Amino acid sequence: MPDKHAVLSASSSHRWLACPPSALLCAKEKDKPSEFAMQGTDAHTLCEYKLKTALGQQSKDPVENLTFFDEEMADCTDMYAQYVMEQLSVAKERCSDPIVFIEQHLDFSQWVPDGFGTGDCIIVADETLTVIDFKYGVEILVDAENNPQMMCYALGALSIFDGIYDIKEITMTIFQPRREHVSTFTISKKALLSWAEETLAPTAELASKGEGEYKAGSHCQFCKVKAVCRKRAEYNLELACYDFEMPESLEDDEIEVILAKADELVSWVNDIKEYALQQAVSGKKWKDWKLVEGRSNRKYVNDKAVAEKIESAGYDPYEKKVIGITAMTKMLGKTKFEELLSGLIEKSQGKPTLVPMSDKCPAMKNTTINGFKEDN
Repeated sequence: MPDKHAVLSASSSHRWLACPPSALLCAKEKDKPSEFAMQGTDAHTLCEYKLKTALGQQSKDPVENLTFFDEEMADCTDMYAQYVMEQLSVAKERCSDPIVFIEQHLDFSQWVPDGFGTGDCIIVADETLTVIDFKYGVEILVDAENNPQMMCYALGALSIFDGIYDIKEITMTIFQPRREHVSTFTISKKALLSWAEETLAPTAELASKGEGEYKAGSHCQFCKVKAVCRKRAEYNLELACYDFEMPESLEDDEIEVILAKADELVSWVNDIKEYALQQAVSGKKWKDWKLVEGRSNRKYVNDKAVAEKIESAGYDPYEKKVIGITAMTKMLGKTKFEELLSGLIEKSQGKPTLVPMSDKCPAMKNTTINGFKEDN
């Protein structure tokens, strides 16, 4: 995996396309890779090895050097390699000599200044160019439809292979195994190039100069300056125009305005609190706030010594129970888990959750209050 990162990267394009000035501001901040990001890097390394092996290419098994390797990662990367090989078989049905590129450097600087990225897998064949991106994350469901990261990758791949193959359309797939999610979006070459010229290029030009308008929204989630961004503050403080009286006094449209911003408002407040805390820990003295020691839990100094002491007193210090489904899946791996326990797992109906109409989950049919039981 390359260490160099583009200022206008494909992975952050969702943010800088919506808020162009954020690109240069974020570029000034140091990268602080999270444990989730490092876990994803390990998974991608394993994907590369397994896919090369499946294609008959020599590659060294990286498992012993992976910090976060477990059975779940082994299963997910197996599924990824299998999926890619299935797509290669499909490509061979319409083209005699398709080519697979793994961890391919993709340059889309024709539209984005110094724009480049790395494509997990590219399958090049006549008529259709296939771009596949492996996502190991589980918290955020990623969709391929009009996904700017995937479209930037597609442009980079098109720059290399268009002309060598008669490409008419590009198929982009997000493979997210831990969410059991495969999302595919197909766009014509003409439509992709039109988006690149009319939307991507002019916005990237603004972003490269730190120009354009600040805009707050869901794209703020991974912005490095989100905690101190004034535009985001203004966006969230618009809710202050409501007096927050009892719900009976609010009109329906007012409630919907609040619902539309509620999650982002909570996220913003939490970001502010975390930023202020970290500043204080680093030595900053706030005027009206101070650091105190938070609540902590008691713990045994030595588990073995405690057990011996309790047993000598005639008591049993141990408890035994079946581990949870998530822990069991990690221990067995998804394939073995399904093989052994598929008939012993049930999933109860989830509690009602209110989401925007744009959410792809189907609406619940049973909406009577008696249809649900609250857990006490």
